[in-house]
Amino acid sequence: MATPTVRRLQLGNEMRHVRIKAGREQAEAADALDAGIGKISRLELGQGGISKGDLKLLLEFYEVDPDEMQWMFELAKTRSSRGRWGEYRAVFPEWFRMYVDLETDAEEIRQVQGEIIPGILQTEGYIRAMDTASARRESEDIDSNVAARQERQAILTRDQPPSLACVLSESCLRRKVGTAEVMRDQIDHLAEMGLQRNVSLQVLPFDVDAPPGGTSYDFTMLRIPSNGIAAPLEFVYVECLDDARYLDAKDAVLTYARLWDRLQAASLSPKESLKVLRSVRNEYSE
Repeated sequence: MATPTVRRLQLGNEMRHVRIKAGREQAEAADALDAGIGKISRLELGQGGISKGDLKLLLEFYEVDPDEMQWMFELAKTRSSRGRWGEYRAVFPEWFRMYVDLETDAEEIRQVQGEIIPGILQTEGYIRAMDTASARRESEDIDSNVAARQERQAILTRDQPPSLACVLSESCLRRKVGTAEVMRDQIDHLAEMGLQRNVSLQVLPFDVDAPPGGTSYDFTMLRIPSNGIAAPLEFVYVECLDDARYLDAKDAVLTYARLWDRLQAASLSPKESLKVLRSVRNEYSE
């Protein structure tokens, strides 16, 4: 079952699609509901809910086939998410919680990292070392930080896991976090995960002709499937120290997709990347 955040986004995506297909403007939809245009806008952006009655009126106004309506009625059902961010999961800052929901429901995740190992691939020792030294500690309760991160990582080994593809700058492997033992364990874990069928890891070496400044931009691309008639949801997540941006405009997604293609093409193959992992791992043994 999709998370509440993703259900709202999917419903908005579907409603925007059927309105455009019907040749209607947002103002016309608002008139049909005797509501303000802001209500339609928020609905289509996934920022607000809608009653079953209003949804039925809109779908009939758009002349949607009754067989296609059921999916949208399911998405619109209100299910309480109270407690979802309680206990150890409360360590996630509010601006990051949407990402966790998107990640949970994603079918494809593509990530570029320039300096540190992606959180979804970090070992417990690496997480603890990061939290100890980080300028942005999620919580003073390091055990909760570890538990929350490990719950996120569980999506990679669940039934029907998402595909994960990562381009890692060589800096990620050589930037020492914690002790040499922590780094050995972390690189061993990367090598193990890189052998999983749904995971692809590629290293971008220092000595390749990469797009200028390409690895200066850490970003994650997520694709969330749709069971309805609209296209899948696609987001680009860009994080800074104390906030994040969620980009879903087609031109923004396309820009990052092009950068991803260039970085992936410049990187070593997964097989060659595994050799680099083993080589760097041995250096931490010296």
